[in-house]
Amino acid sequence: MSADRTRVTVAAGVFALCLVGILGLAVMGGASADESVAASGATIDPDASTNATVSEDAYVEAAPERGDPYYEASNGDWVSYINPRDEYRSPYLGDGSGQICVTLLNEAGEPIVGETVPNTTVTIETGDELNWHSQANPMTVQYPVTDHYDRPLDADQFGTTPDLAQGDGYMDSHCISIHGQPEDSTIEYGEAQIDGEHADKIELVGYIQQAHDTWDTSVDPIEDAESYEEAGGEWTFRPDGSHGQVTVVLQLDGDATGVDDPTDEDETNSSNDTEQSNDDDEETGEADDDADDDADDGDELPGFGIPAVIVALALAALVGVRRRST
Repeated sequence: MSADRTRVTVAAGVFALCLVGILGLAVMGGASADESVAASGATIDPDASTNATVSEDAYVEAAPERGDPYYEASNGDWVSYINPRDEYRSPYLGDGSGQICVTLLNEAGEPIVGETVPNTTVTIETGDELNWHSQANPMTVQYPVTDHYDRPLDADQFGTTPDLAQGDGYMDSHCISIHGQPEDSTIEYGEAQIDGEHADKIELVGYIQQAHDTWDTSVDPIEDAESYEEAGGEWTFRPDGSHGQVTVVLQLDGDATGVDDPTDEDETNSSNDTEQSNDDDEETGEADDDADDDADDGDELPGFGIPAVIVALALAALVGVRRRST
């Protein structure tokens, strides 16, 4: 073989090897890009766009701790906080005591103070047995409670924590407290009436009544609320169970406030995504057909395509050169 023929053969071989290298980098780059997309997709929070939206944010107020001026007492089974609307009957007739409370929740079920429903009042008739109580017969709660009361939220009625005998450590209700009733007397309460500028934005969820025992805070204010008839509308004190209590549960109505129910948001988003997907499919039917054709073509040369053709031609040229050189 002459020197010229050798140089031609070497040059052709180097050319072919370069093309093979380029092909390998292209394939590796494509795989790397696919892996990058997969990795980035795995870090996307699927719920990032479905966070609950409410018309009024939760009112977060920690319950008073021992040593706080509003902390009253605890015996390991219950915790009591000082309430400016707490009164004792005079003359004191017995150990009958209890509370009538109102809890207002936002659309997500979180306690609020009613800043978005000003000039709105909840009224609860309490009957003759509480004529002596200056905050009763009837009991009223005006919103926002931050504008009308020294203690906007004065009770921790719901939730649990290992650190407390009752509650989760955050205030959630507004109450009046009663003490000094005969231990055989009956406390009555009427159905809650909601009146005022934004009454149509508040839904009466129901009532939670517990009598003759310490208030159990491990209940859900929405799921465990009952109708007025089911709750009973009254309780009677007894010597071995001189406590009684009812909490009226209210919630902002998402239909009236214009806030969708956060629990339905995932479902709505899923439905919207499905509809959008269907629309896109209809609008791009022809493009999909073209894409299918391209996919079929790709099956014939999986992962290589045009670079493979170039390499094949280069190799053919190399063979031709070698044949001519011989």
